[in-house]
Amino acid sequence: MRSPVVGLAYSDVQAGRAVTSNQSGNRIGEACASSILGLIATGDASVESARRNGAITLIASVDETYQSYFIFYSKFCTVVRGR
Repeated sequence: MRSPVVGLAYSDVQAGRAVTSNQSGNRIGEACASSILGLIATGDASVESARRNGAITLIASVDETYQSYFIFYSKFCTVVRGR
């Protein structure tokens, strides 16, 4: 998974990914993928999935969040804002 910075024991990071010329709205959609022990990874963290989850038709911005706890668990999410 990608993160702008990585902590060996713990990470909780947010980063911007993209901005459009569309006006920001009040809707937020999130889509996540996670990994356990680096052995099992599941989820759909795509922009399209996040857009659908927030019922967004015009995307204003796309951000990413990343959390990890040693090698035990990690989670990557795409957050879409728009209207």
